Amino acid sequence: MWAPYGVTVAPVLARLPHLLLQLEGLAVGAAAVALYFHEDFGWILFVALILAPDLSFAAYVFGPKVGAVAYDAVHTEIFPIALGTAGVVGDSGVATKVALIWLAHIGVDRLLGYGLKYPTAFKDTHLGRV
Repeated sequence: MWAPYGVTVAPVLARLPHLLLQLEGLAVGAAAVALYFHEDFGWILFVALILAPDLSFAAYVFGPKVGAVAYDAVHTEIFPIALGTAGVVGDSGVATKVALIWLAHIGVDRLLGYGLKYPTAFKDTHLGRV
């Protein structure tokens, strides 16, 4: 079992950071879906776009470095949060909808254990190897 700085910890504590990141994913995903449907945004756009960020994995045809950059660019919360903020401040329903769908996707990915990619291989993520 991996232990930081050679300290032995209980198996549950050793896994706690990973578990907390998954729970954060659950919170982000659930909140995004709840806000989306609270605003009475329709199902059609949600269904049409929920998997759109995963199209970025196609960049792996150019190698793991390019693939990781492309995948990570659309799987970080930075851009959908910025888009959502701009949508709310600018009263743009489209920007708000897209941002919430995008955040829902990222949240579910984190819940399932899919993390940001390292440039070594698609399966090497910040949440561990998938």
